[in-house]
Parts: sequence; structure tokens; C-alpha cells
Amino acid sequence: MIYPFMTLEDDTEITHTEMLSDGTVKVYIETPDEKDCFHSMECFLPEYRVENVKGYSQAEVDYYLDFIRKAANLIMEFSQEGGFNNATAV
Repeated sequence: MIYPFMTLEDDTEITHTEMLSDGTVKVYIETPDEKDCFHSMECFLPEYRVENVKGYSQAEVDYYLDFIRKAANLIMEFSQEGGFNNATAV
């Protein structure tokens, strides 16, 4: 299952999977781009392993990796609770 996490001001979408059987969570980042259609990358938690970078500069990869590091505790929690909507349900 893939869950939405956040949409940034530039329409970058951040989503994540449920926690996988090996304890990892895949975070997917995608930004619309007029020239290339989309830029994207994947980051696997808890190792912060980056894969499949398409269209982002190294500075952008570093920016998003820093963003993911700051939000990792929430992403890991939400991955076990059915995403943000289920984790925040009252």
C-alpha cells in the first residue's frame, strides 16, 4: 500500500509505503517538471538509501534527503498505522 504524506509548495508529492516485511519503508518523491514531465527519487528507511534518481541535481537530492531525515520518525510511524489519515484519526 502507498500512502500520501505531504505536498510541498512547488507541487512536489511525498508518499511512502506501508512498512515492508523486512522493516523498511520506501519513500517516493516526485516533482512535476515542464521539460521532463517529472523528476523523482526513492529513499528507503531506516537506512536512508537513495535509488532511482531521475532529473534531480545532487543539491536537490541532498535537500530531499535532509527533509526525509527530519520527518523519518513520522513516516515510520505512519507506515505501521495505515498512513497519515489513519494515524491521526480520533
